[in-house]
Amino acid sequence: MIPVKLKVKEGARVPDYQSNGAAGADLYAHLESPLVIEKGKTVLVPTGIFIELPEGYEAQIRPRSGLALKHGLTLLNSPGTIDWDYRGEIKVIVTNLGESDFVVENGMRIAQIIFSRVYKGDFIVTEELMDTERGHGGFGHTGI
Repeated sequence: MIPVKLKVKEGARVPDYQSNGAAGADLYAHLESPLVIEKGKTVLVPTGIFIELPEGYEAQIRPRSGLALKHGLTLLNSPGTIDWDYRGEIKVIVTNLGESDFVVENGMRIAQIIFSRVYKGDFIVTEELMDTERGHGGFGHTGI
């Protein structure tokens, strides 16, 4: 576990884990009134929480599988990255790919947050890269 300091707006819910084995803690919508996400549209859903991570860590915001399967809701920029030095409110970019409008209610679980260690690259410019059997193959070149 890593220490995650949390500032919470009045009425907002602290993220929580739904089981001992859960990798992600649920994030909750913090709304003054219900928010309609029309089919095919994208909205920004506030959570009412602000975090302080230890240096060298990030938080990732990911979709909830139940909302995706049952309602076609997903998150753009997924996983969304929250850098260790960001101190603004966590807001979730929710897109409705479903067949009907969806109403987000205050306190509804809308996403999950996961924490990861960050490894920075030490970029070394070179003229040559080691050759491999795969080489330049990509985008399904190995078949089904």
